[in-house]
Amino acid sequence: MPLDEIQTELGRDRSALSAKVAALNARYKHHGATDVMHGALREAGHIALVSSFGAESVVLLHMAAVIDRQVPVLFIDTQMLFAETLVYQQEVSERLGLRNVHVIRADADDVARDDPYGALRLRDTDACCTLRKTIPLQRALSGYDGWITGRKRFQAGSRAALDFFEVEDGTGRIKVNPLAHWAPEDVRAYMEENRLPRHPLVAQGYPSIGCAPCTSPVKPGEDPRAGRWRDQTKEECGIHFIDGKLVRTGEKT
Repeated sequence: MPLDEIQTELGRDRSALSAKVAALNARYKHHGATDVMHGALREAGHIALVSSFGAESVVLLHMAAVIDRQVPVLFIDTQMLFAETLVYQQEVSERLGLRNVHVIRADADDVARDDPYGALRLRDTDACCTLRKTIPLQRALSGYDGWITGRKRFQAGSRAALDFFEVEDGTGRIKVNPLAHWAPEDVRAYMEENRLPRHPLVAQGYPSIGCAPCTSPVKPGEDPRAGRWRDQTKEECGIHFIDGKLVRTGEKT
């Protein structure tokens, strides 16, 4: 097929996907997170839930388990996570009865070539995230039509206008954000009402938890994500993009 015909076909596919996402956002505009989750699993194709098993992850994991314990859950083990996160992942999966959890890691050959001593983060945190998070996730998502995230509007400026459903730029997949409109108190209330286990590091001052070398405790009054890549302009790990590029604090989108 000539290049111009391929580009035309891709344009049609994106238009159709954008129309589908717009229809889903309109349909679920006044619905809650559980309804959005149901809708995603029923109407958005073959969907996976991507979870960091971090500070608030248990909320979406519980919702998924209530609906269908066979929902695919993708957990990215960067091999630089806190030991507490690895233990928590196993405990939560067992407690909720999740039956389809996939542990995703970077290709060993890629790590040996690009970060043999585990020091890449010291000179280029973006490259480290790309190697250990972004590339492994994109590979794992290759067979899916979309994925469910735990992103919320209150978490960062780049998420302030987050919708329930989005078109993921450049992949042809749908991203679903059931908790987009939730506030911190909604998360706490859901966890308390359902007696869900908290990540043990939350009690030690970690309201947002990523890789151990790049996560620090947050002081009272600081932004919940202030401990992620502290003293850097980095705001996202690279898994989430806007218009095909990583968005940092202060950048225009």
